[in-house]
Amino acid sequence: METLRPTDESQAIEAVGWACAGGHGLELVSGGTKRTLGSPGEAAARLDLSGLAGIALYEPEELVLTAGPGTALSEIAARLAQHGQALAFEPPDLGPLLGADEGRATLGGCIAANLSGPRRVKAGAARDHFLGVRAVSGRGALFKSGGRVVKNVTGYDLCKLLAGSWGTLAAMTEITVKVLPAAEKLRTVLVYGLDDEAGIAAMTRALGGPFEVSGAAHLPAGIAPLSGVGRVREPGTSVTALRIEGPEPSVLARTETLRALFADHAIDELHGHNSAAFWREVGDARFHAAAGEEIVWRLSVPPADGASVAGRIAGELEARAFYDWGGGLVWLALPRAPEDAGAGAVRRAVGPTGGRAPPPRAPAGARSRGPAARCAARSARPAATRRGSARRKTRGAACRRSTRNRPGWRR
Repeated sequence: METLRPTDESQAIEAVGWACAGGHGLELVSGGTKRTLGSPGEAAARLDLSGLAGIALYEPEELVLTAGPGTALSEIAARLAQHGQALAFEPPDLGPLLGADEGRATLGGCIAANLSGPRRVKAGAARDHFLGVRAVSGRGALFKSGGRVVKNVTGYDLCKLLAGSWGTLAAMTEITVKVLPAAEKLRTVLVYGLDDEAGIAAMTRALGGPFEVSGAAHLPAGIAPLSGVGRVREPGTSVTALRIEGPEPSVLARTETLRALFADHAIDELHGHNSAAFWREVGDARFHAAAGEEIVWRLSVPPADGASVAGRIAGELEARAFYDWGGGLVWLALPRAPEDAGAGAVRRAVGPTGGRAPPPRAPAGARSRGPAARCAARSARPAATRRGSARRKTRGAACRRSTRNRPGWRR
């Protein structure tokens, strides 16, 4: 597959215009860390946006940052840390889980996939922090939406539409996000020995209380020993983790109250470095990253149904699961899945709950056939470039303004 690598916005416009004029599909990538997630796309060429990188604007006083889609999240995190700030939606790095190198995840890929970490239960999803965008439509036309302030209501809120579109609607060339002050103090309360149902009930109780919990995860006894944090790994039992952040006096008071709530269970605490390391493991799904041949599903379900969904799947297939977002996000690994990558069992379990089961991490052969493939995004091409008789004339008129010659800078 030919790869087009624009280094500025005008070249991105030229690339999409060429694809539109010739009726070619484009696969959009940035860091490329999520290319093995979901069904393989059908495209004639790859548009690599990694050249549109760098922080264009950062105003700590205004809590706003603008950067190219190819900007590494690690670069953004380091810059924000200098001013005691962070991306509050806690973007995960799924590179190691999906067979890529750690640290390659980019802002563009995170926003396009609408990926959020454990703090989503308190701070919201990536799309809730996505303020503005400059992008190229499937017809090769540049457009912009939103701005640099939160209360921006001018025109349609296309940012919310693009977040989670997986590059099928437009090629983003510049992204503006909201940043927030990093937490002054961090504590994680660990509750040991609860089964999946009881663990989710405990997380629900904590999230519904006055504790302002910013992370709630449950690791069954088969998953907790895989942690790199001693107090999670060494007890050899299940661990239910509840994170509290904020000013030090408030954190200490809320932690003591939360510990009293579970005083009839074995409990412990993680502080500072260990707490941060543990939540990185949870957000990046590191517990499933080591076994690269396993099928991995990322199930989004009502929190109260998380344990029952995993239990129903485990009743049909060998499965290992852990829970984030208070039970609403189930990371499910299938060591020996059938030919359909376990899609039948997953659909039967998730369907009645109204949840979502995006395509899994799986070998390309499994991702390209059966129900797992059919639930994927319809195409890796920008929506406006897909063929359709109702729009063919309009699209053709718009694209004739673009050159049919391949971009000369493509190599």
